[in-house]
Amino acid sequence: MIRREAGIPQFVAGRRRREGDHYTWTLPKGTPNPGETTEQTALREVTEETGLDVRITGPFESISYTFVQTGTRIYKTVHYFLMESTGGDLARHDHEFDDVRWVDLADAGGVLTFETERALVERAAAVFGAAEPR
Repeated sequence: MIRREAGIPQFVAGRRRREGDHYTWTLPKGTPNPGETTEQTALREVTEETGLDVRITGPFESISYTFVQTGTRIYKTVHYFLMESTGGDLARHDHEFDDVRWVDLADAGGVLTFETERALVERAAAVFGAAEPR
């Protein structure tokens, strides 16, 4: 999700606490409920995790990766969409993130934990910039 605040493009990121004193800053994402489409999952998860009401403005990209959870290797593909906020409040975010905030696109490299997400936001910024009137 990207917006302009005082002319500065921003996106939403959330912070998750990990083991010990570690945490990660990531984009909202989640697992589909039975019978949900990819789009329905994206809308529900973004609303739950950020507190914002959103609408999809178009499909974007997917990221595939693996991780180990309780000794089992998990293969995951996350489908991303370009979205805009239609209301809501970041203060309504659920327990999955302990902090949610708007981040300037220029600061993505210093905020987002994972290189794949930093690159994704960079590509989204290019699309967003190209769509803006000059």
